[in-house]
Amino acid sequence: MTKTKHDWTKSEILDIYNTPLMELLYDAATIHRKHHDPNTVQVSTLLSIKTGGCPEDCGYCPQAARYHTDIKGNDLMTVPHVKAQALRAKASGSSRVCMGAAWRNVKDGPEFDQVLEMVRTINKLDMEVCCTLGMITENQAKRLAEAGLYAYNHNLDTSEDYYKDVISTRAFQDRLDTIDNVRKSNVTVCSGGIIGMGEALEDRAGMLVALSSLNPQPESVPINALVAVEGTPMAEMEPISIWEMIRMVATTRIVMPETQVRLSAGRTEMSREGQAMCFFAGANSIFAGDKLLTTPNPDVGEDMAMFKLLGLTPQKPFTKVSQPKTLEASESQLQPLGEKPKWSRPGHSIERNETAKAKPKPSVSTTDL
Repeated sequence: MTKTKHDWTKSEILDIYNTPLMELLYDAATIHRKHHDPNTVQVSTLLSIKTGGCPEDCGYCPQAARYHTDIKGNDLMTVPHVKAQALRAKASGSSRVCMGAAWRNVKDGPEFDQVLEMVRTINKLDMEVCCTLGMITENQAKRLAEAGLYAYNHNLDTSEDYYKDVISTRAFQDRLDTIDNVRKSNVTVCSGGIIGMGEALEDRAGMLVALSSLNPQPESVPINALVAVEGTPMAEMEPISIWEMIRMVATTRIVMPETQVRLSAGRTEMSREGQAMCFFAGANSIFAGDKLLTTPNPDVGEDMAMFKLLGLTPQKPFTKVSQPKTLEASESQLQPLGEKPKWSRPGHSIERNETAKAKPKPSVSTTDL
């Protein structure tokens, strides 16, 4: 078995990324087969339990309140609604539900208690439960673990160097601190990033340095291609090529051999052949359903047809890590602390973010009503 390496350098990762493609694919596929079943791919469903109104200024995100996109916000979903969506996802072949809320950070109170009940409900359906709720404290991570949370998603997004050109309302270190808080519980970590935001290859390598340096490395790493949304600062970005995605997946697989590499946002622009090459290169997880929070995604029927064509089988839940136990709220050993952590607000400005913020809100004509 390949020994996990935690001291990759940027130059080493760039050398891998720039390896002649056929050799890169062979190396990645060889490592993939040592650690994973090459014919099994996890299918997850991403559910936006609270949409829009986020106070952050992430340049890629249509849910930021300061940008004028056509995203319709909604309050936090009810537990029965989430359960119904989870059952639907399970029936369509998903083994994991990932719930996303457009929050900067988790705040103790009724809404977080409601999320904890969602976690309990889905875990009892024998599905893996993942949440992405923004920054969280150690106590909040442990309360999620008590409820039966399987994974917490908190993407690094890009390299530390390029991060300040994407987001100004929080710092890269806040991401690392949240991941560290999750590691103090028994919840697994899901953390990756986005390519195609105008970053250099060195930034892609830098992101992988940061992720691979974590010990243990994340159990799951999503690799997203930017989906440029009108109204966001990155609306005019040119789409990346499928070859860039294949190279990024293959490099991630080599650098983090035991991690599940998620082929995430941007699949609507990829052919079946392109996705097949990503699976060969080491991707072994996808998100199913017609939306990824707010951006388009292939229909689950299309994905299942692709799986049949390629001879792929959906991964069963709890294959990598055993199912966590669920403690009911009445049995909880932990109490909300009402914490008010001082998450960073770096204070610098990003020109393209400010430009997008300053654009007037599109007027609504009578024909739209």
